[in-house]
Amino acid sequence: MSALQVQNVNWQMPVNRRAHHTDKFSSQDFIVRRGQPWEMIIVCNRSLESGDDLNFIVSTGPQPSESARTKAVFSVSGRSTGGWNAAVKANNNNNLIVAITSPASAPIGWYTMNIEISSQGRVSSQKLGTFILLFNPWLQADDVFMSNNAERQEYVEEDSGIIYVGSTNRIGMVGWNFGQFEEDILGISLTILDRSLNFRRDPVTDVARRNDPKYVCRVLSAMINANDDSGVISGNWSGNYAGGLDPRTWNGSVEILKNWKKSGYRPVQYGQCWVFAGTLNTVLRCLGVPSRVITNFNSAHDTDRNLSVDVYYDAMGNPLEKGSDSVWNFHVWNEGWFVRTDLGPSYNGWQVLDATPQERSQGVFQCGPASVNAIREGDVDKNFDMIFIFAEVNADRITWIYNSRNGNQKQNSLDTHSIGKYISTKAVGSNSRLDVTDKYKYPEGSSEERQVHQKALSKLKPNASFDPTSARDLAAEEGAPSISGRFKVIGALAVGKEVSLALMLKNLTSDRKTVTVNMTAWTIVYNGTLVHEVWKDSATISLDPDEEIQHPVKIAYSRYDGYLKADNMIRTTAICKVTDEAEVVVERDVILDNPSVILEVTEQARVRKPLIVQMLFSNPLDEPVRDCVLMVEGSGLLRGNLKIDVPALRPKEKSRIRFEILPTRSGIKQLVADFSCNKFPAIKAMLSIEVVE
Repeated sequence: MSALQVQNVNWQMPVNRRAHHTDKFSSQDFIVRRGQPWEMIIVCNRSLESGDDLNFIVSTGPQPSESARTKAVFSVSGRSTGGWNAAVKANNNNNLIVAITSPASAPIGWYTMNIEISSQGRVSSQKLGTFILLFNPWLQADDVFMSNNAERQEYVEEDSGIIYVGSTNRIGMVGWNFGQFEEDILGISLTILDRSLNFRRDPVTDVARRNDPKYVCRVLSAMINANDDSGVISGNWSGNYAGGLDPRTWNGSVEILKNWKKSGYRPVQYGQCWVFAGTLNTVLRCLGVPSRVITNFNSAHDTDRNLSVDVYYDAMGNPLEKGSDSVWNFHVWNEGWFVRTDLGPSYNGWQVLDATPQERSQGVFQCGPASVNAIREGDVDKNFDMIFIFAEVNADRITWIYNSRNGNQKQNSLDTHSIGKYISTKAVGSNSRLDVTDKYKYPEGSSEERQVHQKALSKLKPNASFDPTSARDLAAEEGAPSISGRFKVIGALAVGKEVSLALMLKNLTSDRKTVTVNMTAWTIVYNGTLVHEVWKDSATISLDPDEEIQHPVKIAYSRYDGYLKADNMIRTTAICKVTDEAEVVVERDVILDNPSVILEVTEQARVRKPLIVQMLFSNPLDEPVRDCVLMVEGSGLLRGNLKIDVPALRPKEKSRIRFEILPTRSGIKQLVADFSCNKFPAIKAMLSIEVVE
């Protein structure tokens, strides 16, 4: 009898990829999930006999070893190292059907598989091929297991989504193309791990630790930003985006990840928080970690780890960039779903991951994973970066008035309620907004919420006794102010129109009051970066007892035109002073609406049948707009992205642009578009299209 030899291997790609939920990947690679068997047909020169022995060897990473669990040797007779196994399912003539199972805790990544045959006294070995092993949210034994089918569909398989932006009084949304199944995205996602600092320092240990989602996710939070490691995206909040793209113009992660690879892994310019979060979400879902994008409104950036943020104004009403704390109108991060073997079961579930570079953690710009349950309970001594994230949703806000003449500063007010509002994510299976604030903290003002805040503070400063007359309570002692103020919006807020507000001042006493008011308006970037002062005014206002008046504030388009950034935000501030009393600071950020871009289709979309999409835009201004570009993308609707130069538009002129897409997959798909020109840096549009076979 001749020695047994392998002549051919059939990986049974379609049936295995369907069973492993990897059939959506456009890659031609063999992609399976850990802990779940797959069957392959090995075609030999004859059938397997009792004297033949087959050993399989799988390995990943450089210098694979059995001790590091990056290599395993296992045979059809049941011998195994490292938890892998092979079982003969059928032995028909020359066809050997073998089921291979990896452990549910195997490192993810690229694997090579070899076979070693002992037959007729000789040993031969050959390479069978390569495969990719991913996390398995369908398998209970895997750390990323998610039991709810609808949630798993949304958080692993959904390739488009919505990211919330704006401010507490005006929540907006942008569509985002995650595109985790698009061509080459899986390869790029694995390359990100191979370019990390951890891999460069110690590749053997790094690859071995890729069995652990919390390790992989922390590495990814460092690599999606370019700080420290030439990662994927360069952040820029200056308002000047020369040399790259305004962060607002991106429609999704696919172009970003492909550009990073195409440029030889040079950081892509530029990103802001939702760009980092959208891109991290793509990579997490791609590798099999259930994930979602979270937006926190009035997000604190507490740099000195004291759970309070200091905000400064001068006496003229100018917001000051003084101190390093800030409050962002909104901040976007991710949650990944996995168990916390390091902390215990009560900390399992959603974990905060933040790829936006804000503060160093263990010497690197990375953040998380931090258990959402731990944040809610104030367990800020747990891993990772808990203090920073707790402050983002639950810091106290202290307002100071700074006197530039003598350098004095005076605490003006303490606000325990305004930080961490409307924490939002896209709902499962629909485009509605899901508010998850209650997962991060107890209701504002409740006794539980204050107890958690005190508990967190006591963990920061274990010996601090809570002195009731601490700085946090001084503001209350100075007596309640005798007036109150707020800005009210009058009429529509739109780019190209006058901004019309009213400062509402009310006398809270039974005495007549005279109020001196200093007001300013600045264009800003959403994280509070001041761009340009566009308006200022002063007034002296007399108020009769209990009287409320409206003082008009009007900012002409000509004042802010040219200084407005793609966020369309203007910060108005009024410092109101009654003789010998503490000032009252009134602030409001207004967001101006862009004109709308409308996308529409006139017929039913079908797989592999060209479809015409129409874009409608009307120039609302009394001046022409030029340099108009339409960028369109959508996974399953077109390959890559479409860039269309749109002719300049005369004042009030309407534009109608038609373009063709070619759907490749059935189901409800999302088309996202960005229309940019010299007067409107980024107008967003999205359209859900149902594609039938």
